[in-house]
Amino acid sequence: MRIDKKYSTVLMAFLMSVFMAFFISLILTYINIGFSPDFLQKWLRGFVVGFLVGLPVALVAFPIVKKVVEKITS
Repeated sequence: MRIDKKYSTVLMAFLMSVFMAFFISLILTYINIGFSPDFLQKWLRGFVVGFLVGLPVALVAFPIVKKVVEKITS
């Protein structure tokens, strides 16, 4: 299955938001409460909130960062 290249920015922002929210929420939940009986519930809540915040930020930031990097490197 191939996805049209015009969706690459949105797809990249989506995937980066998922991975970043997943790992950051996992580590911060562990640091804050450790592996307690309600760890999974608290971690999933943190993951959802992190993703809902991270996706819009990534959608705005990714094109800006891409342009800055292209100017610096070319």
